[in-house]
Amino acid sequence: MICDSGILGAAPMPGATRVWLLRHGETAQPAVFHGAESDIGLSERGQRQARAVAPLLAAQRPAGIVSSAMRRAVQTATPVAEGCGLPLRIEPDLHERRVGALSGTPFHAGNPSWSETLRAWMAGQTGYAPPGAESFDDIRRRVLPVWQRLAEEFAGRSLVVIAHGVVCKVLLMSLDTGLTPGDWQRIGPIRNVALHEMVGAGSSWRLLRLNELPEEVRRQ
Repeated sequence: MICDSGILGAAPMPGATRVWLLRHGETAQPAVFHGAESDIGLSERGQRQARAVAPLLAAQRPAGIVSSAMRRAVQTATPVAEGCGLPLRIEPDLHERRVGALSGTPFHAGNPSWSETLRAWMAGQTGYAPPGAESFDDIRRRVLPVWQRLAEEFAGRSLVVIAHGVVCKVLLMSLDTGLTPGDWQRIGPIRNVALHEMVGAGSSWRLLRLNELPEEVRRQ
């Protein structure tokens, strides 16, 4: 597992765009799969996590706060936007992966459908998906245009993007960060409200920290 790779506040490259990418806080039912089919909200712990990370991000003075339209992401992003004194911008195409029949089933690494999906993606078969679910390629086609548009709009400034676990991984592996779908398990689970910080421009991005959970969030 790759994690805890830096300290919040590292200096960006001059003139580069800086993005903090986060997964939402813990959901009210964290032990089951929640894809785009489930618009569940946060648990009490998830709400505490969102409040805990908000001042850390506000201290970095981002120029924009962007969220998926899903309730768990919006509830995480709202205290961040309030702490930064910025409006919350919604990007519906950042929604979580459509998971089909997995929706609402117990979450565990040995789930046959999810295990087969990961095996295929890590082997480079990124077009694979069970019926009713999105493939890696489907997600990439949906989220990369949003990322590229935001990166152009906020060029040379900083931005917070709050989305979902699979979306975060697909973005990290689709940008020029040195990660590929083959790194899926090596990275480990994308933790709730963990920080991924990137600096870059155009299609070239440098990963400053990956899956980093600040101490203020750990205590929640």
